Amino acid sequence: MSINHQKGFTLIELVLVIVILGILAATALPKFADMQRDARESALKAALGAVNSAIAIAHSQALLKAQTAKEGKIELEGQSIAMVYGYPAATADGIQAAISLTGDLTFIKDGVLIGFTSGPASNDKCNVIYTAASIAKDATAVTPASASLADDLDCS
Repeated sequence: MSINHQKGFTLIELVLVIVILGILAATALPKFADMQRDARESALKAALGAVNSAIAIAHSQALLKAQTAKEGKIELEGQSIAMVYGYPAATADGIQAAISLTGDLTFIKDGVLIGFTSGPASNDKCNVIYTAASIAKDATAVTPASASLADDLDCS
């Protein structure tokens, strides 16, 4: 009487396990990629909130210190901030100094717009755009500084 004590897996069982793992990986990978895009967009929205807060805080300080002329300076947390018409200038010593964000900082259109890139550096659809304050041509009204997300936001 012979008893067969063979241990291990057959080739068919191993192939089936590999196929099942491949199917699971193929369905999970796109969901993981979407989560990365969502995370970048969420980080960008947080950066937008930081920029808007910096605008409001700096403008309040400028009003208190009467720094609402074409050029001015205020102090925020020991740091000198360049101001334009009572709002942070679109420069490194303006809005960039007013916020504490890490990441790539890109000047667009001769310093009028600043983009804080949260995605790949080549993706111009994944940034916060800062528009500096300006004055009307008839010099009667100041257009306040503003920050917004790219119109066609895509951080993939």
